[in-house]
Amino acid sequence: MNEPELAAAQAYVRLLQTARAALADPGHAPHALPLLTGPMAEADAALTAVGLAGNEARFFGLVAALPLAAGGPRPGPGHPAHPDRNAA
Repeated sequence: MNEPELAAAQAYVRLLQTARAALADPGHAPHALPLLTGPMAEADAALTAVGLAGNEARFFGLVAALPLAAGGPRPGPGHPAHPDRNAA
């Protein structure tokens, strides 16, 4: 993964994190939506810059390849790397 692709994947992860935080309380969601404008624009610009806009399969492959320390997605239940699966 090259630097612009890494930046695009990380921008998307930041957008996800911001969206989760902003929309966690449904009662505050309408007021929180303006908080997503910046992260959405950042992710959109980064995706467009590396030609990933409209190429979801390649893009999500990059996001999945991000190491957790670099802001990669957390594995969900059932994934071999999920902490609950490794607990004995």
